[in-house]
Amino acid sequence: MKEEEQFKVIEEYLCIKMPREIDHHNSDYISQNADYYICHQNVNHIVFDFSDTEFMDSSGIGIILGRYKKVQCFGGRLFAIHAGRRIRKILMMSGMQSLMEIKQEKEW
Repeated sequence: MKEEEQFKVIEEYLCIKMPREIDHHNSDYISQNADYYICHQNVNHIVFDFSDTEFMDSSGIGIILGRYKKVQCFGGRLFAIHAGRRIRKILMMSGMQSLMEIKQEKEW
């Protein structure tokens, strides 16, 4: 996936289309690019789009936690959209619902 397809800034929201598999192999790439957009594109909020994601290990939780720490200091918010049952379960079991809004399909 090209960077411009994976990372889009809409107003003050950074939308990140998460890959099919989120693991240590691609977590640095996602984190570094997200951080660039946060610092250089006037981003306050982040939307993680999990519509294509089938697998996520603790690296995915690390991506979310790291970006939360960056945006929460200036009142930014995180959102998860299009998370399938498996990804939603991982997010809930790891307590991410206390850091981000996990939107149902019909809410977004």
